[in-house]
Amino acid sequence: MRLLVLGGTRFLSRAVAERAVARGWDVTCACRGSSGPVPAGVTHLAWDRSLDAPPTMLEGEWDAVVDVARLPSHVRRAVVAVPDAHWVFVSTINVYADDASSTVEPITTDLAEDPEAYGPMKVACEQLVTGGARSSMIVRPGLIVGPGDESGRFSYWPDRLARGGEVLAPGSPDDVVQVIDVRDLASWLLDAGEARTTGVLDAVGSPLPLGELLTQVAAGVGSEATFTWVDSEFLTGQDVQPWAGEGSIPLWLPRPEHDAMMSHDAGPAIAVGLRLRPVAETARDTLGETAIGITARRESELLAAWHALEVAK
Repeated sequence: MRLLVLGGTRFLSRAVAERAVARGWDVTCACRGSSGPVPAGVTHLAWDRSLDAPPTMLEGEWDAVVDVARLPSHVRRAVVAVPDAHWVFVSTINVYADDASSTVEPITTDLAEDPEAYGPMKVACEQLVTGGARSSMIVRPGLIVGPGDESGRFSYWPDRLARGGEVLAPGSPDDVVQVIDVRDLASWLLDAGEARTTGVLDAVGSPLPLGELLTQVAAGVGSEATFTWVDSEFLTGQDVQPWAGEGSIPLWLPRPEHDAMMSHDAGPAIAVGLRLRPVAETARDTLGETAIGITARRESELLAAWHALEVAK
């Protein structure tokens, strides 16, 4: 297999390239290389995607392409340059409208600085791939976690639970969440490229109640921490940020307005080969990596305020 990875230096695209090399494939990563080196065993094809594709890429005979781009102009140039390979385009569940029954309207211009444009630009990218490539598969991942995730969202929890003690658990233990390990996703993208799988598929983990997910994380890092469940209304009133970032409680989303984001069907992807590892394994393998969320001091303050509120009732 001759594989062209558009990217290859960070997280998912890097995991794809590494696993393709391990399979003995001939792998080329087309990227600037400014985010770091490409994996060992990979040919680096220097390409600034704001420019037309280099002649070496145009002349290549590629069996498959894996692309994770979000800017329509980048995808447009790549599809024009390599229309005959089988395309595996990595989109996002952010293309769905709030009720997850339809997609948002596409944005065909590059709005790199506007986070609200992420989903609409991915819709435009999907349309460019399906309209320009001879064959393609569109993959819409949910929250991707695992080794190499610089966002620190998931790895906040292995880090926190490994410290033990009383842990602030956000929302309800019954709130459903979905995560997919980057290694499982990368391997499946390669399988799909080799098999020339077509269609549009959500790449998500099995739906898990948050309480079960945190229990699995605790098992993965050997933690005996105890959970104190703090409701979303209280957290919102305390100006706690949801989902990700400094000062947030990662994986927490106010409900029910965000229920649809974490309730996608993994069945169709599993039916065509996606294999999912236990959350405990992902937790074990991400312990010690970047962990971003509320500080220990902030967590203690919130727990104290919550207990005081409960006593006052």
